[in-house]
Amino acid sequence: MTLHRIFPAIALAMLMAAIFDSHAQVAKVNGVVIPQAHLDMVVQAQTARGQPDSPEMRDSIKNTLINQEVIAQEALKKGLQKNPAVAAQIALQRQEILVNAFVQDYLKAHPISDDTLKKEYERQRAAVGTKEYKARHILVEKEDEAKEAITQIRKGAVFEKVAGERSRDQGSKIKGGELEWAVPTNYVKPFADALVRLKKGQMTEAPVQSNFGWHVIRLDDERPFKAPAFDEVKANLQRGLQQQLVQKAVTDLRTKAKIE
Repeated sequence: MTLHRIFPAIALAMLMAAIFDSHAQVAKVNGVVIPQAHLDMVVQAQTARGQPDSPEMRDSIKNTLINQEVIAQEALKKGLQKNPAVAAQIALQRQEILVNAFVQDYLKAHPISDDTLKKEYERQRAAVGTKEYKARHILVEKEDEAKEAITQIRKGAVFEKVAGERSRDQGSKIKGGELEWAVPTNYVKPFADALVRLKKGQMTEAPVQSNFGWHVIRLDDERPFKAPAFDEVKANLQRGLQQQLVQKAVTDLRTKAKIE
């Protein structure tokens, strides 16, 4: 395990470990102690990436930490920490560590109960509905362009051909405007609202505007949709609610902060 390969993956974890005091040590380099917490943090980072814990891995990490301490001491002797670019990187690393520490502390103080997760699951399941849809669309920049496409199709032009010629959606235009099977909540609201009102084989009578532009939509098919079980999505639900909690905390902090 070489220095240049391990450092990018574990630098942040090592710096986080430096926050915590530890009496146990891995080694001492020119009187500077390398805490056991550093090695433990790196081992944790490596095992999380799929590497098995072993005496050989720990010995390799120990040597890497010693090498890094030797190099860091030499860099300090040369005063490299005073270089503006280096100082900026150190400051950003420190800030990132503190941000991560705050987030972990905040989430620990605000745990999300299973009851809350189940309520969120039911809310999302209700929003998703019981059907998924197979649709095609033509996306253009202006309403007049969408109206022209509708007129063209009503006069006998093939929807797929018009989509290939006119649509700005590069992913679907090569497939005649075809979109994957999806529940309405996968789409922006104006698109979803128009889609669920269509009957199979029907096209929107008027252009539908979204933040992407103007759409002409055709519903090709629909089928029953069964939501995944709670246990299958519990982890994702938790992450989503945690993100909301943290975002609210950040918003509150910004409100109180003096920002010039």
